[in-house]
Amino acid sequence: MKGIIHSEKSGIAGMKYRDLQEVHPQRGEVKVRLKTAGLNRRDLFVMNNRGKGDKPFIPGSDGAGIIEELGESVKGLKKGMEVIINPSLEWDCVEHVPLTPEILGGPSHGTFAEYVIIQANNVVQKPSYLSWKQAGVLSLSALTAYRALFTKGQLKKGEHLLIPGIGSGVATYGLLFAKAIGANVTVTSRSGEKRKQALKHGANYALDSGSNLKEETNNRKVDIILDSVGAALFPAYFEILKPNGRIVNFGASSGNEVELPLRTIFYPQFNILGTSMGSREEFVNMMDFIEKYQIKPIVDRFYPLSEAVAACERLDKGKQFGNIGLLISE
Repeated sequence: MKGIIHSEKSGIAGMKYRDLQEVHPQRGEVKVRLKTAGLNRRDLFVMNNRGKGDKPFIPGSDGAGIIEELGESVKGLKKGMEVIINPSLEWDCVEHVPLTPEILGGPSHGTFAEYVIIQANNVVQKPSYLSWKQAGVLSLSALTAYRALFTKGQLKKGEHLLIPGIGSGVATYGLLFAKAIGANVTVTSRSGEKRKQALKHGANYALDSGSNLKEETNNRKVDIILDSVGAALFPAYFEILKPNGRIVNFGASSGNEVELPLRTIFYPQFNILGTSMGSREEFVNMMDFIEKYQIKPIVDRFYPLSEAVAACERLDKGKQFGNIGLLISE
């Protein structure tokens, strides 16, 4: 089979497109012939943090395709079934949070290849209304957004959500999910084009990330903030958050270190919540949610599998609005 292998060389430079050894499913596993795969910023993080002595692996967490082979004792699935990969491994229930979530595509072999082997309970049937492109970019970022907004943030209809740095997969799913339940959404971006795209997809307000958020929101205080920016904006959040408001953080693209006066937190009784990925239970609930509201992922651009390096470079530069994907088979 053809695929992308990442060698000991750190970063995107370690990616090579080549022939890989054919594999077969073991007990409890399925072999999926992938049609499409999706990129996530995690792919870059994993590749950037590898070095000498690390075993070569196939990157990629998201994917959708057709079951081609069943391992022993697999029940409830059949050959020819169209499925979406759930990349969250060994995390079954919402309340049993692992110390470090295991995710497909590092160190385990992932989806940047013509086939993937995965546990049978990590695939779900593809909703018929989704195209292969939409299905292939769904899993990791949609699951992260779902857990952040609903399990952790408890977002409700009519509440006001702020999404700084709109454009990423998680941020765009956050926008779609929040609008589906009737929440109001303000987004920020330094890109005028991204702000325009966000308004097109339902955002109520779109602000320049470089502006004074307190002034630009015109005292439209928010109930919840979906944050992946971190240090650059974090101190400003407390000026625009309602009492008892929630900050749900899943990343730190501008830096980890934040200095805060504690009184700005405990007097207004703010809640600062951390989250990462999600459980199998939440994945099933998320799939039910997107089917109920007929949500379609926002697709930025697709590349052939052989051009995965170019796809990763686009992601690394932050040019996308929505999800970047790879076309693997017809």
